[in-house]
Amino acid sequence: MARRSRRVGLVAIGRNEGERLKVCLGSIPDGIPITYVDSGSTDGSVTFARSLGANVVELDQHQPFTAARARNEGFRQLMMNDPDLELVQFVDGDCELERGWLAASEAFLAASKEYGAVCGRRRERYPEASFYNRMCDDEWNTPVGDALACGGDALYRVSALFEAGGFDPLVIAGEEPELCARLRSKGWNIRRLDIPMTIHDANMMHTLQWWRRSVRCGYGYAQVWRKTATSGGPSIYGRQIASALFWTLGIAMLALVLAIGVSPWALLVAPAAWILQLVRLSFRVGWMKGAHLLAGKVAESWGALRYAMTAMRGSSQGAIFYK
Repeated sequence: MARRSRRVGLVAIGRNEGERLKVCLGSIPDGIPITYVDSGSTDGSVTFARSLGANVVELDQHQPFTAARARNEGFRQLMMNDPDLELVQFVDGDCELERGWLAASEAFLAASKEYGAVCGRRRERYPEASFYNRMCDDEWNTPVGDALACGGDALYRVSALFEAGGFDPLVIAGEEPELCARLRSKGWNIRRLDIPMTIHDANMMHTLQWWRRSVRCGYGYAQVWRKTATSGGPSIYGRQIASALFWTLGIAMLALVLAIGVSPWALLVAPAAWILQLVRLSFRVGWMKGAHLLAGKVAESWGALRYAMTAMRGSSQGAIFYK
C-alpha cells in the first residue's frame, strides 16, 4: 500500500483490550503516525503496540485514569513528534477503523473549512451476542448531518482542538460533547457523515457491566452539566439528569409526601408510576429494553449522586470501567 501524506495522525487509547487492540491498530492505513496511550494494561498491550511501530504513552498510574486524559496525552505526544499535522483521528482501542473512512472524512474537512470535527457511523461487531450489545448498536444509530457532538471516535482539526483547549482530563464520561460545546462556542461546526467509521466491540455480556456503564453515564451527566452550566454558555445533559432524578428520587419523594399528608396508601404512587411507565415504554421499544431504560434511571441517579458527593468533598474520580 502506498504511504499516505502525514497530514493526519491518529491517537488510540486503551486498557487491557487484548485482541481488540490488535484489530484496532491493524486497521490503521500505512503511513499514519500513531500514538497509543495505555491506561495501566497488564495484558501485553504496550509491547504489542510498540511492535507495530506505534509511539506509546503509558499514563502515570498515580493520577486517576480517564479517556479524556488519555486522549489529551496522546494528542500532545503526537504533535510533539509531528508538529505539522493538520488533522487527528481519535479511536478507542476496542474499535476497528472502517476502510475508506479516513479518506472520506479528510476530503470533507478539506472542502468544509467551517467544521472542526467530523464523525461517521459506528456499529457493533457482535450485536447478536447479547442484549446489551444490541442496546449499544441502537445507541450508535444517531442522525446524520450537522450535530451537537461526536463520540470517542472522530476526526478533528488540530487548529480547532488547540483553540478549544482539548479535552477536560477530569471528565470521566461525556467528555466529547463537553469538548464539542466549547468548539461550537468558538464558531466551529460538527458534522456526522453517513459513512461507516468504526466497528465497536462492547463485549458487554452481563447485567453488572451494563449497570456500571449506566452509573458512569449518570456521573458524567452531572459532571458535564455542572461544568457547562457555570461556563456562561448553554448547559448540556440537564434533561438527562432531570429525567433520572424524577423517576427515582422525585417519584419516591412525591409518594412519601402524599403518604404523610393524605393517606398511607399514597406510597403506592411510586410503584404504580413505574408500572405505567414500563407499559408505555414496552409499547415503544419492547418490555426488555423498556425495563432496562427504566432501571437505568436508578443507575444514572446513583452516578449523579456519586458525582455530587465527590464534588462536595473536593476530590476527583477516576474512570468507571465496565469491562
